[in-house]
Amino acid sequence: MTLRDRLPARIDVALTIIVAGALFLYFFTPAILDMRNVGWLLRGTDNGENALGLHAWLADPHRHGFTTGLLNAPDGVTLLFTDSNPLLAMIVGPVARAVRGDLQFLGPWYLLCLILQLVFARLLLAPYAPGRLTLWAGVLLMSLLPTLYLRQIHVNLFSHWLILWALWLFVEKRRADDWRWWLPLLAVAALIHNYLLVMVMAIWGSALLERYESARAASAKADASDRDKGWRRRALVVGSGIVGLVLVGGIMALMIDAGGMMPTGTFGRFGMPIDAPWNPAARMMSGLMPFTDQAPDRQLEASQYLGAGLLVLIVAAPFVAQRTPPVGIVSALHRRLLWLVPALIVLTIIAISNRVDFAGRTLFTIPMSPRMMALVDPVRASGRMFWPVAYVLVLTAVTMAYRVSRERAGRLLVTVVAIQLIDMFGLASYAREQSAGAAVHQKWLRTKDARWEAAVAAARDVTFVPAAATEQLDLYQEVAWRAIDAGRPMRLVYSARTSKATEDRLEREDRDFVAGRLDPDRLYVLLPSAPVPAAGAGRLMLLDGVRVLRPAQMKG
Repeated sequence: MTLRDRLPARIDVALTIIVAGALFLYFFTPAILDMRNVGWLLRGTDNGENALGLHAWLADPHRHGFTTGLLNAPDGVTLLFTDSNPLLAMIVGPVARAVRGDLQFLGPWYLLCLILQLVFARLLLAPYAPGRLTLWAGVLLMSLLPTLYLRQIHVNLFSHWLILWALWLFVEKRRADDWRWWLPLLAVAALIHNYLLVMVMAIWGSALLERYESARAASAKADASDRDKGWRRRALVVGSGIVGLVLVGGIMALMIDAGGMMPTGTFGRFGMPIDAPWNPAARMMSGLMPFTDQAPDRQLEASQYLGAGLLVLIVAAPFVAQRTPPVGIVSALHRRLLWLVPALIVLTIIAISNRVDFAGRTLFTIPMSPRMMALVDPVRASGRMFWPVAYVLVLTAVTMAYRVSRERAGRLLVTVVAIQLIDMFGLASYAREQSAGAAVHQKWLRTKDARWEAAVAAARDVTFVPAAATEQLDLYQEVAWRAIDAGRPMRLVYSARTSKATEDRLEREDRDFVAGRLDPDRLYVLLPSAPVPAAGAGRLMLLDGVRVLRPAQMKG
């Protein structure tokens, strides 16, 4: 290969790094890239739990599989339920063991995700783009969905590149038909987040359906001698599906460990309103579009706003298609994407959930039995299921724009990118604010008193009373981080799911505390509602305004 042949590839590599860096600076505080800077994660967010779970797992000499006993002792908890990243744990484990001291990997993971987002967006669009300008404008649009940057509060879900990876496999029949292309994606998705795994499996399932139907149709038209081959092809499709399910099931079994998790019963609370794709629902979500407030109890998952630029492109795309001659390769792509329609309809229905909202009002709620609620509980944050639908809409709209001349397509897409960036300015400011604390490089805010370290070191284990980690999550995270550093197990954890055994144990420990049956070697951190039993009065001390019962062996 000559230098002239290699030059375009080098330009694209350079553009990937430059654009990823620019997006990172637009949406994040650069200080989060410092792996020694952990304090910004101990401020009461889901990202703090992600970092805490990984910190405990890496520090636990007795961990097994993906489970650590330093949190939720003695039951333990898996990385999956602390919203940590098992794939990242496997990658950084050797590094963390070799390097002493605190480390955080969430900041670098954000940057890596942005790079991978651009890589897979480029792979997806490159065969259809008429030029480099149109290609990179499309890549940017595939990387500027507001829902991506809203996920900066939950770093694992920032991995939207998994959806683009799945679409890249799907759109090319040779890749889509080969199960060996899908297995690495399924394994990686299973190791990052179960919601993204469901989305990837929906696209994979569409590829299996298309392949099976193609084999059946070919068999129906074939003569008798070729029908056996058709049966074998269909059997191979079924077999590859079983292999994929076994792989995913095995990984999930390892991550769930003992299981027995109780359903939350909250399906429908985190659904998507019907108007969510075009309703910003909050002032900071759009600088250009009017908004209607969501229903008061709706949360972040309900926001599925696409952005003003992408809305313009999606609305304009059908008119572009009507007024331009078809382009063979683009038309073939759009015909192939039709195979995704059944899966996307199902994902949209799940995203909306059984509670149907529009313009801030609940239109109706579909009753569901307890058994059905338990069945859909694994996707209780159901609004997320709209993400693949959004990416397919953007992919279709961008490639429709590729049907016009290179110059017109370039002008159109660059204009849309500009509109999208302007519209997202408020969201970018909000996202940067979420990580702004990293610039201070301060580890402790709630537990500055030097006696915290002594109190934790003197204890055999640590707990909160009542056992409610989320009541003051920032305090919990700092105390838990100190406990992990000292090798002292925490008796509770903030996790996505809780087992009945853990719930019963924590209730029993709360009752024992109120009754004065205190463990002499335990450090009790008292929340404002906790009484001080007479048996613990001699152990009471105040640290940074927080009441604690120090271990009996620790002198006041």
